[in-house]
Amino acid sequence: MNAVFLIARILFALIFLLSAIGHVTQADAMAGYAKFKGAPGGKFGVIFSGVIMGLGALMIMLGIYGDLGALLIFVTLLPVSFFMHAHWKESDAQAKQTEQISFNKNVGLMGGTLAIFLLFAIGNAGLGLTITGPLFNLS
Repeated sequence: MNAVFLIARILFALIFLLSAIGHVTQADAMAGYAKFKGAPGGKFGVIFSGVIMGLGALMIMLGIYGDLGALLIFVTLLPVSFFMHAHWKESDAQAKQTEQISFNKNVGLMGGTLAIFLLFAIGNAGLGLTITGPLFNLS
């Protein structure tokens, strides 16, 4: 079971690590799109969110305070969901549907981050290989 959860952690975190790389390497284009969507922060916000997301992903993958890593991803997804995927602001039916799908996906991913937070925070049993224990102790 440890190996299964380790693989699950890696696969879950991989999407955020790849997204973080995109935030940093394509910051100008992403900042332009964020401005178009009305998100605050500009290029700094894009890079900052990418760094936080990437750090959280690495923490989950490597098992270094994975509970904190999950919370970092959660706090990144929250504003991104409301600023970048505000489907309620769209008037075009296709754009509305696309944004609603992305918003719903992020809501599900936020649920996943909270589940991973809880699994790390209640102890290392069955988490797979980890470097540290949890930062928060909920057991």
